[in-house]
Amino acid sequence: MRAAHAVLAAGADGITFHLREDRRHIRDDDVRRLKAEIAAPLNFEMAATAEMMAIALATRPHSCCLVPERREERTTEGGLDVEAARAALAPYVGRLVEAGIQVSLFIAPDPVQIAAAAAVGAPAIEFHTGHWADFVTAGQTVEAEAEFARIIAGARQAHALGIEVHAGHGLDCATSETIAAVAEIVELNTGHFIIGEAVFEGLAAVIGAMRAAMERGRSRAVTA
Repeated sequence: MRAAHAVLAAGADGITFHLREDRRHIRDDDVRRLKAEIAAPLNFEMAATAEMMAIALATRPHSCCLVPERREERTTEGGLDVEAARAALAPYVGRLVEAGIQVSLFIAPDPVQIAAAAAVGAPAIEFHTGHWADFVTAGQTVEAEAEFARIIAGARQAHALGIEVHAGHGLDCATSETIAAVAEIVELNTGHFIIGEAVFEGLAAVIGAMRAAMERGRSRAVTA
């Protein structure tokens, strides 16, 4: 809770939290406290399970982002296969939307998955940017450029379908500045870099640097 209050005071627009089924990151009481104490938008990352649906409906966050979960992973490592789970996801998404909760699906920037997200009625998607960020960090320029081109194409496809586009995973200040220049992407979610860098620089300084990077990128955004 101290971290949530600190980043908001430093200029963050909202708080994303992930209540995993194994409770590895945070616990149920943390969710209740966030709802009670935080007035800023809350984004609930969650698996598409009956248990998480009940918690979301009881908590009523601003938004929910449906993510895949595997117990052996330390963090979310890939996107949802929406195409394979259309039948299950359509009513799940619909129930959250009916409750007044904005729903996004965490997916790869893949045209098949984007079309499937539209088919199940998702108002928004969040692109998994981890592969692109890893290529950038490793200096693999060709691969990074190809993955970034997929992100741009996917953002334009989703925008044309009326889907709001977000992005996140593995982003630092440099990659956040770059991707913020994609006009169709309206929200970035990042956490690991902020907390890791804050060990050395402090939360307020890192939030300030991240916000400045996003604003620099946004100033260069051009709509296709």
